[in-house]
Amino acid sequence: MRLSGSITALATPFSIDGTLDLRAWAQMLEKQIASGTSAVVVAGSTGEAAALTDDEYDTLLVEAVRVVAGRIGVIAGTGLSNTAKTIAQTRRAAELGAQAALVVTPPYVRPTQAGLVAHYRAVAAQGGLPVILYNVPGRTGVDMAPETVAQLVGVEGIVGLKEARGDAERWAALAPLASPGFALLSGDDPTFVEAMRAGAVGVISVASNVVPASMATIAATAGEGAFGEAGARDALLGPLYDFLGCAPNPIPLKALLKAQGLGADLRLPLLPLEAPHTASLAAMLSLVDRVEAEASAARRAA
Repeated sequence: MRLSGSITALATPFSIDGTLDLRAWAQMLEKQIASGTSAVVVAGSTGEAAALTDDEYDTLLVEAVRVVAGRIGVIAGTGLSNTAKTIAQTRRAAELGAQAALVVTPPYVRPTQAGLVAHYRAVAAQGGLPVILYNVPGRTGVDMAPETVAQLVGVEGIVGLKEARGDAERWAALAPLASPGFALLSGDDPTFVEAMRAGAVGVISVASNVVPASMATIAATAGEGAFGEAGARDALLGPLYDFLGCAPNPIPLKALLKAQGLGADLRLPLLPLEAPHTASLAAMLSLVDRVEAEASAARRAA
């Protein structure tokens, strides 16, 4: 599996009765494949993993593996607040066909940096899947320091890092850790081009749920070193990034997907997007249509 380019952290579509919308799920997966996405993340935070039953988690992953059929990579979100439970979830994902595990720093429990090292070493040794570290301190309550990441580089089974902090200082500290066996990936859409300029090889994206061709094109362009062109294309998505950040993820994203006929709602305690943000939906849908048409045309021309 290629850990580079645009990787989509997929939202989970629910039907109006609250069950999984597997028709929409298959449509979303096919759209990602057709648009140049290099891999998808199933049941990450954008996928409302905490709201899924065990059976639903299994169903989403099995269906993703079936629909994708090896055309792109399938990564499972497996990170939980306890190491033994994370190992068990990772093993389950391996049995169901995932190719790698995205393992967030244990949320809420706030482990020490030494605890993070021990946690990830155990998951890599016992989980049965290649592990992508995931640092998103705004959600978990713990920030994995670059020095901690450095201790995990080279550990067998640890293959990369999704870093959601977008500041230049963080990327300057992480850049020397990149290697062919350890991929640095941005987890922050608005700053991912600058992260790639600093050494990241791609992005695990929320926006690419609705603009997959655009994100794939930008990531590919930046990967070729054409940062001027990548930045210009990325600037067009600025209003979309702002909209997706107007409420906790994935609330704004799912409002867009619902407007596109892909899923109905969220699960409590998340509520649908509130006014006045809903007034921006029409403009965002127009922007999505425009930039995706341009990116798709560019892909065909290439």
